[in-house]
Amino acid sequence: MSETTHDGAVAMSAPPASDEGLSPAQRAQKYGLAQSGARPSLPDYVRQLWQRRHFISAFASAKLTAQYSQAKLGQVWQVATPLLNALVYYLIFGLLIGTRKGVPDFVPFLVTGVFIFTFTQSSVMAGTRAISGNLGLVRALHFPRACLPVSFCLMQLQQLLFSMGVLVLILLGFGQMPTWSWLLVFPALTLQFVFNTGLAMVMARLGSKTPDLAQLMPFIMRTWMYASGVMFSIDLILKGKHVPHFVEVLLNGNPAAVYIDLMRFALIDSFTHKQLPPHVWAFAGGWALLMGVVGFVYFWKAEERYGRG
Repeated sequence: MSETTHDGAVAMSAPPASDEGLSPAQRAQKYGLAQSGARPSLPDYVRQLWQRRHFISAFASAKLTAQYSQAKLGQVWQVATPLLNALVYYLIFGLLIGTRKGVPDFVPFLVTGVFIFTFTQSSVMAGTRAISGNLGLVRALHFPRACLPVSFCLMQLQQLLFSMGVLVLILLGFGQMPTWSWLLVFPALTLQFVFNTGLAMVMARLGSKTPDLAQLMPFIMRTWMYASGVMFSIDLILKGKHVPHFVEVLLNGNPAAVYIDLMRFALIDSFTHKQLPPHVWAFAGGWALLMGVVGFVYFWKAEERYGRG
């Protein structure tokens, strides 16, 4: 602190006696100062996130529109990409390797698996880059950083809904008529969205400090896809093979396989409850709850560090 003497000179004076011996933290608390960008409490964080729900929705829609803005076919690629993947998998796995044998309605079976796994795959990949790929936005504006991974997962859900229209046409073309079981699509997709969002938040925090993780993720996701029964029936592959019981449990309890099985059960008549793992809805709800809560809290813990360093 300073004061001016009678001859105009500036002299330094000691701080008020009441501040002597106080640490910087105690002094900040005394004068009501708070750390810039400090992490809010968890309830406050949830409240701030809800207040920005319109931003999350608008950001997701804008990103989805801009994704294919440079392509001549534009939004057609939202549907064409998973369809082309399904065609490649059908030629290689269905025809050449023969995984279609013993699987009724193999084309609906395959296309459903590709579309549903692509939803999880795209959400995780987008989540990995949610912070590291938007540093300009993170550093320029103050908002709950969880808005970004949530927006990207919402964007992937919107893209899946476009694809579902084509999936319905494929199902109808192969003789799958709408039944009451089709209504199970809504709870199944809701649970998968919660799971995807939680996993995307985990990957967003990891990717914010390790950008190279985005280069590794395609290999991890491809391995996960091969273990999820996208191109084949896990039951038929395991039938007659003496594999350890824990391997069978891991394959059937794999969250991607669980959500794929639920969608196949909902949409395909020949995929019956006998092909579902025991307690499949409990698995689906448990994975969604576990990953949703753990992912959200794990991401929130590093809120004040995103975009720094």
